[in-house]
This record gives sequence, structure tokens and C-alpha cells, in this order.
Amino acid sequence: MTNELKNGTGAAERSGGERSEAARSAAAPVPGAEKRPNPEVRPRAQRRSFTAAYKQKILAQADAATESGAIGALLRREGLYSSHLTHWRQERNAGIKQGLTPRTRGPKPHADASAKEIQQLRRQNERLTDQLRKAEIIIDVQKKVAILLGLTLATPNPEDLL
Repeated sequence: MTNELKNGTGAAERSGGERSEAARSAAAPVPGAEKRPNPEVRPRAQRRSFTAAYKQKILAQADAATESGAIGALLRREGLYSSHLTHWRQERNAGIKQGLTPRTRGPKPHADASAKEIQQLRRQNERLTDQLRKAEIIIDVQKKVAILLGLTLATPNPEDLL
């Protein structure tokens, strides 16, 4: 039974450590609260980056671990995940030295304008070459159809084509 029913009163009794609703509410200003950060609001998380020397040190310790559970203890102590070790080992085994250095995130740096123009011209050249090949096939088919039907086609003057 609750304290209300025992006492016969409508008000609930508080234990010694409880605060009143007004003291618990955020509406009541607490002196000095504006100086301290709110512990319930976490600061914005930042992605961790590891140096090449740190990665190599951890890989060496993990490779030297022979006891059961030693790698797990290493990961817990350093605050790492097993996927970190897996990824770092793959990079090391592939011989990617620059893979062990921290990589910057975000868009890649822009190439210079001349390289971009060259790439665009190459794509245009490929497209036009493909169109020319298709047009030559169509002309050949038209010539064969004309021969089958007995029609004579006027041959174009080579000077007019230029």
C-alpha cells in the first residue's frame, strides 16, 4: 500500500532524498548553470584518426599476443574495435604504405582545367567515332538494297564532301 492510503491524505509523502517538482524542473534557474555545460547533451562527435606509428605499434602488440584473450584486452585498453585490426592488417599485407597514414575525408581535390578539357574531348571523340561507324553501316546497307532493287544511286562528288 502507498503512503497516501496509509495516512488517509491525498498528498504523497516524499522520501528524504527526493526533490520537489519545482526543484527538478528546468524552468527553475540554477545559479552558475549557464557556465557549466549540460551533462545530458553530448558534444558533437569527431571521427578518430590514427597515425601510422600508432597503427604499427598496435599491430605489433596484437601480433605478439599469445595468451587467450590478450588481443581483446589490448582492444579494450586502447578503445579500439577488432575491425580496426582487420583493416590495418589488410593495408599492411597489401603493402600500402600510404594506407597507414590518416586519410582526409571529403571531396577529392579538383583537377586542373586542361585535364578536364582533354577528358571531355576524348569522350566527344569516342561518341563521334561511334556515330560515324553507325552511319557507314547504314550507307552500306542502303547501297546493297539499291543494288537488289536495281536502282542506281548518284555517287557524290568527293569535292562536295569537303
